[in-house]
Parts: sequence; structure tokens; C-alpha cells
Amino acid sequence: MSAAIALHNLTVAYERRAAVHHLNGRFEAGSLTAIVGPNGAGKSTLIKAIVGALKPATGRVERGQLATRTMGYLPQAAEIDRSFPLSVADVVAMGAWRSIGAFFGLGREQAQRTAAALQAVGLEGFAGRSMGSLSAGQVQRVLFARLLVQDAAVIVLDEPFTAIDARTTHDLLQLVHTWHGQGRTVIAVLHDLEQVREHFPQTLLLARDAIAWGNTAEVLSIDNLRQARNMAEYWSAAAELCSQHPEEPGP
Repeated sequence: MSAAIALHNLTVAYERRAAVHHLNGRFEAGSLTAIVGPNGAGKSTLIKAIVGALKPATGRVERGQLATRTMGYLPQAAEIDRSFPLSVADVVAMGAWRSIGAFFGLGREQAQRTAAALQAVGLEGFAGRSMGSLSAGQVQRVLFARLLVQDAAVIVLDEPFTAIDARTTHDLLQLVHTWHGQGRTVIAVLHDLEQVREHFPQTLLLARDAIAWGNTAEVLSIDNLRQARNMAEYWSAAAELCSQHPEEPGP
């Protein structure tokens, strides 16, 4: 199977400090992969590099024919401004911007897709509500509806189930499984290891370096988790970018 996204000696820095360190591997087309690791492990930094929001310090992200603007991306909830005066329908319809353009109104087909997406996430009748009036779980449902409208081949989720209720988490996980069943590539940063074991067949365990990448049951071994925790305890905030170029092992 061809790689949807390949990482080649990827180092991503924040203020000249390496947050992701010489990472090599592949997210195969149609795969369902969780990215896990200790706090500060570089998980969100890696996600931003994958979607093109951060430029690598060294190495590269290979996306083949895939343009970053065609990838579905859900950032962390803290990065979403809910105060902007938009309706639920406006936010969901933004998923169709590639087909309608930034300055053109919605046609009947796009309006129908928006309504269908809201129904799929359990928010039928919410189209006219303002985003600021919604609960955290409802906001997350709206953003998943936007991804449904976008209809992307690669979907990248950064902590999609943080601070939302169990029912919403269950419903949105079903959408993730639907995307996987449709052959889409799904990558998600997660914290709940039991959730990962139950729902994600592939896992990247990250502690700035890749500790392990592959089958979830093998990656989330006691030894690997201990190694990730130990590496997190010995990180140096003053460490400079290094220049070594390790061989590319792949997951």
C-alpha cells in the first residue's frame, strides 16, 4: 500500500528548540493512526507540520499529490475562536470552500450537504444557532460536520475528544470509524490509551523521538511506555538543534 504521508528525517522546531526530532516513517493510505506520548512530546507540533502550518527545521513531509489545503484538519479546542459571530450553518459550510470559493454563496447542493452533515452529527435544527451559544461537545460536533462537508481524503485531528462528554465522544468515534471504512487516512492526537487500544489499529508513540510506530498492541507495551516517560523526564529545554541524520527505519 502506498504512503499517504511520509516523514523523512523530520525535525520541527519551536523558537530554535527541537520539538520533533529526526522522525522517519509513513502513514499508509487508508490507515487509522493515533499519536500518543507524554505532555510536551511534540504531538501537536508534528500535526501542524503534517498539515503545513509549521515548516520543518530539517527534513521534509512528503504528501505525494496531496495538497495541504485539501486535508481535513481539526485543531485543539483552545485554538478555536468561538466569539466570532458565525452561525452553525456558516461554520459547517466552510468545509465546501474549495468547491464554491471564498466569496460565493452556497448553492442548493452545498446547502443540502450542510444540512445532511448536521444531521449526521446529531445537530439537526441547530443551523441558525450561534457558535458562542453551544456547549463544548456541540462545538466539536459542528467541527466534525464541517469535515464531513469538506470530504477530504486525509483527516487530521488534534485532541478531538478532550473535555467533551462520553456520548459525544462515542458518536464522533463512530464517524472516525466510518471515515476509516471509506478508505480515508485518519491521524489523531489522543491521550486516552484505552481508547486508542480499542479504536485505533496503528499508533505512533512519540517523545520528541519516535519510541515505536506500528501495531497498537505492540507499540503500547509497558517497556515502550516506560521509555517514553523516562525520555520526557530527561528532556533539556536548552537543547539546540542537532545535525545528525539517522537512517530511515519506517514504522
